Amino acid sequence: MTRKRILFTGGAGVAGKHVVDFLIERGHTILNVDLKPSDNPNVHNIIADITDSGQMFNALSSYASFDELSPGNGVPKFDAVVHFAAIPRILINTDNETFRVNTMGTYNVIEAAVKLGIKKVVIASSETTYGICFSDGETDPHSLPLEEDYDVDPMDSYGLSKVVNEQTARSFQRRSGIDIYALRIGNVIEPHQYTELFPAFFKNPEVRRRIAFSYIDARDLGQIVDLCLEKDGLGYQVFNAANDNNSAVIPSKELIQRFFPNVPITRELAEHEGLFSNRKIREVLGFKEQHNWRNYVKAPQK
Repeated sequence: MTRKRILFTGGAGVAGKHVVDFLIERGHTILNVDLKPSDNPNVHNIIADITDSGQMFNALSSYASFDELSPGNGVPKFDAVVHFAAIPRILINTDNETFRVNTMGTYNVIEAAVKLGIKKVVIASSETTYGICFSDGETDPHSLPLEEDYDVDPMDSYGLSKVVNEQTARSFQRRSGIDIYALRIGNVIEPHQYTELFPAFFKNPEVRRRIAFSYIDARDLGQIVDLCLEKDGLGYQVFNAANDNNSAVIPSKELIQRFFPNVPITRELAEHEGLFSNRKIREVLGFKEQHNWRNYVKAPQK
């Protein structure tokens, strides 16, 4: 493993803080750029607004700590940028503000990284791009499992902002030739939430339909980001970021029959394989799940 100097936006957020903790444990140096500082004592912080292009150019050409002043060689260049900062869903800000912050913020971060010669960018996209999460009414996907070649078509401002961000990433990758990977992140579960949330999921599985019963353990998300940082030469890529199985005790075939009876199935699924498929990160990045929900909460007896 190569230790890297990483600028991380949104490292104080729900997902970001766990990913930052994982990357710190792996020996990477992290500068967190956010509207509030990280509470990890090993992380340095710059308070900045991603929607301000000048602030992003400044942050991405900044020292990451006071220690970097000592050699007298000027500001080192970041090895990578991980961009998680965003308004995290609909119904927090107005729709137009959600779209503005998420799309302009991502444009500014990637533009600064490319023009400053940084060779690796990882951005947070979302499962909402598949168009069932924040849809008006109960919507069927076009097909299952949900995989990266799906024709994404959200109807909400948040999901739309993530689709635009993926296209922004693709455009900058074409002009620069660097690696830019977009992670379609599933429903993030923090360690304490297994015992708090999963028993209710088991009793009422229908509450998970809008996210295709997916989840991603926050620590496993850290592993995925680290694998992205280690894997070079893929150009522009989209990866689903999810755990191996569904967040339900019902087998995948029964889930589909019960909740998606009219949806075409494009391939055979393992007994509990996620409908929001992580096959690509397993095959391309070598992802090996460490935090299956069954490690933390018992499935109810039938």
